[in-house]
Amino acid sequence: MRILVIETATAACSVALLEDGEVASSLHEVVGRGHAERLVPMIGEVVGDTAIDAVLVDCGPGSFTGIRVGIAAARGLGLGWGVPVSGYSAPAVVAAAAFAAEASRETVAVVMEGGHGEVFVQRFAARPFAALEPFASLAPDVALAAVGDAHVVGDGARRLLALAPELPHTLALPDAAAARLLPGAFTALAATPIYGRGPDALSIAERAARAR
Repeated sequence: MRILVIETATAACSVALLEDGEVASSLHEVVGRGHAERLVPMIGEVVGDTAIDAVLVDCGPGSFTGIRVGIAAARGLGLGWGVPVSGYSAPAVVAAAAFAAEASRETVAVVMEGGHGEVFVQRFAARPFAALEPFASLAPDVALAAVGDAHVVGDGARRLLALAPELPHTLALPDAAAARLLPGAFTALAATPIYGRGPDALSIAERAARAR
């Protein structure tokens, strides 16, 4: 079973080829907003002429543009290759990587950069791997209270550190290669965006209504 994993939901852009649950090849770069330019060349380098059986893509939450780039690529490749496409969430893959890096951790709080100065927060348990609540978009002070005494992992940790410099944390971004660590139920999401917040721009009708 050969699975192509696509990761573009955050500032990182990564691609991994999984063969029977192991990483056969992978690339990971922090590109900021350059996902559209880097993704296809990275896929070509990682996949080569390997026949792919399925495509797995990060659906978010995260960057509006990054999520769309990844899902569009996954769907297009799935259609062209005639293979199934499914999704996973960014907080889940960050949590799975954190537990793999430190097996003694029982819980982690994934805190990722959101929009409008907020962060996405979701806590996970290690054994069995499970989300302890749905993710939420919170102001940093509210997020700090929500994480409790869990180890904080994710790129949004820096916003909490501004409030609590001694907070136990690990700065991290999602990596496609870590998708191999996710239980099957966490890699069976529909390949549709999980944005976490509504669009920033208001429609003309909404602006007119608010102006009244």
